[in-house]
Amino acid sequence: MRQFTWDDLQYFLAVARTGQLTTAARRLRTNHVTVARRIERLEEALSARLFERNPRGYIVTALGEKLIESAEVMEREAERFQNEASGGTVSLSGVVRLSILEGFANFFLADRLPLMTQSYPGLSVEMVTIQQIVSLSRREADLSITLNASRTGRYHQEKLMPYRLFVYGSADYLARHATIKQQADLSEHRFIGYIEDMIFTPGLDYMREILPGLRASYQSSSIFAQLSAARTGFGLCILPYYIACNYPELIPVLPKELHLNRDYWLICHEDIVSTPRIKVLSNFIKSELESQAASFAGQPLMDGSCEARW
Repeated sequence: MRQFTWDDLQYFLAVARTGQLTTAARRLRTNHVTVARRIERLEEALSARLFERNPRGYIVTALGEKLIESAEVMEREAERFQNEASGGTVSLSGVVRLSILEGFANFFLADRLPLMTQSYPGLSVEMVTIQQIVSLSRREADLSITLNASRTGRYHQEKLMPYRLFVYGSADYLARHATIKQQADLSEHRFIGYIEDMIFTPGLDYMREILPGLRASYQSSSIFAQLSAARTGFGLCILPYYIACNYPELIPVLPKELHLNRDYWLICHEDIVSTPRIKVLSNFIKSELESQAASFAGQPLMDGSCEARW
């Protein structure tokens, strides 16, 4: 075995985490040819294959899996030393890919993240809202905000924030349709919801909790599309309070009796949770959420300080 260059391990880690040369190259601010050359040089130095190449990308071999742990220890120590040597003022750089639910992303985080990145010009944040096609286990994302904790894998997991969802209808829709006095009355109304066979996490399966057997008349995989349909008066829709409260034309229906409780979870691999770029982003998200806890809990509706008007 020939001596290898430590710098090549950074390229190895980038490919191991993304499975793609082009994605790794973007994170390293280089090109895919350079990344491929570095991987080949490292494999030659170790006289071993670290990846299996296939049309889907680079798959880490058993030996490669063993190398990941050691390489990540070196990476953390290098970052720690750099931070200490600079007196804790080292600027962050690199890419953090965040896999996140569409509603939380577009209606809460989208207008906040740019403010954070202004403080760290060398840090690039990639926000992926099509969560069902991005796998944390395949290291296609660094952080994930989801509705359920993972039961397998070496992950750092923490509950971010509980939130409540309520049944809403536009004032126009409610004025034109039968009055809702109790939960059973929902069966006489049209509902807007997710496409049943495309619900990728149990936390989004609202209908069976609100009224078993009830089926949405209008279905979409996008919460934005559902919100739009509710605002135009098509039917009733189940929405988080922190989203719906921004639209005065939406009226909560029997909020104290009809509501769902959910939790947002923050998940990332144990081996990167303490890296500066991950800590900065996760701490920012937690700080922003803490300031809006009452809104996420739908507290105005639960306390009666914002009574339903229907």
